Amino acid sequence: MSEYIHQLMEWLVHTIGSMGYPGIFLLMAMESSVIPVPSELVMPPAGYLAYKGQMNAFIAIFWGTVGSLVGAYANYFASFYLGRPLILKYGKYVLITEEKFARVESFFLRHGEIATFIGRLLPVVRHLISIPAGLAGMNHLRFSLYTLAGAGIWVSVLTLIGYWIGENEVLLKSYLHEAGIAIVLFSALIIAAYVFIQKRRSRNAVAAAVPDEAG
Repeated sequence: MSEYIHQLMEWLVHTIGSMGYPGIFLLMAMESSVIPVPSELVMPPAGYLAYKGQMNAFIAIFWGTVGSLVGAYANYFASFYLGRPLILKYGKYVLITEEKFARVESFFLRHGEIATFIGRLLPVVRHLISIPAGLAGMNHLRFSLYTLAGAGIWVSVLTLIGYWIGENEVLLKSYLHEAGIAIVLFSALIIAAYVFIQKRRSRNAVAAAVPDEAG
């Protein structure tokens, strides 16, 4: 089994090295769309090649992040132009009424920034979060900024792991697992802080709206 993993790592490093930065861009764009290309198989080899001096880590991170944005926009536009009409027309047959869809859309319009940012950091959700953003017609500037922020963090983490660990596939697998746990915990903290801030703003707004009894 370890021999198979070693051969896989060698093949990935060779493939990423042969494809270069355009390959990183293309594979990460695919990863962010509906095509299952795990980013864990793309960016760590790029980091390792940077360690060997055959790539520049910052350029690899740049193209990996831009590729993630392009792939995210593929899902965004597909859901915006195709998904919304289909849901409004046929959603009632699967218990998705226009009212329910409107509530979901309203929620994403109010909280789409944090959802997009956190979604880019989480497994499975990463390549799906662009779909509700497209359905809700999220502002392009905000969608781009929060997608780039989330994708940039994830791509940087994977690249740096590849740079630090090198070709030691045992350590690489272990550090990828630990990085995944750390990202989930980080996301949970961000969500908790966001909920706290939203509740505090809501309480302040209610307090400001209540007339001063003494007045």
